Amino acid sequence: MGGAGGERPDIDDFLEGYEDEFEYEEDIPESGRDWRRPQGIFVLAPIGDEAGARILELQRRYDPKLAAMGAPHVTLVGSSGVGPVVAGTTEAELRQALEPIARTTPPVVEHFGRPTRFMQTSIVSLPLDPHGPLRELFERIRTSGLRFGHVRFAFTPHATLRYFPTLDRGRERAVLAERVAEPAVIDRLELSLTNDPQPPRKLFELRLEG
Repeated sequence: MGGAGGERPDIDDFLEGYEDEFEYEEDIPESGRDWRRPQGIFVLAPIGDEAGARILELQRRYDPKLAAMGAPHVTLVGSSGVGPVVAGTTEAELRQALEPIARTTPPVVEHFGRPTRFMQTSIVSLPLDPHGPLRELFERIRTSGLRFGHVRFAFTPHATLRYFPTLDRGRERAVLAERVAEPAVIDRLELSLTNDPQPPRKLFELRLEG
């Protein structure tokens, strides 16, 4: 995918099957359900610059609870493609596996597609290209030697706009009509230990320096 000054492709061309992320209906985390993330270490990619500010603005408008939980990000490890890194992994093991990747990976610039609602839910997300630079970064992490939990669904990078509330049809149409034209600038990885219902605990960050 091109950089900030390049021509934006039709993101729908590479998102065929995106809404089929959940292979079984019982896996879908319906809004309002007491759904918990699997325990382990997630690898997040915070979204910086203007796109991050725009997404936070939309989260505050449509899902204040989600906005209060943390800065906008893409989950690279933990929710799709592979499950979280197993919780017993030491910081030394994490750094040994991930620091070489971060040192040799340049910052990623991607563009968001239009908001997408996951089937059978009121969850609305902004999709990113699952076959571009983020896929390359994900594959390097996946094959780094770390141990991951299991997931049933394919790698589908995205930023969530709305997770918790169930909105009326007017509000749902409104959030689906929103657009984030600003490019997603991803220049670091953030490792976070999750053990719901406790709040996630940030472990450390790695800058992308390639």
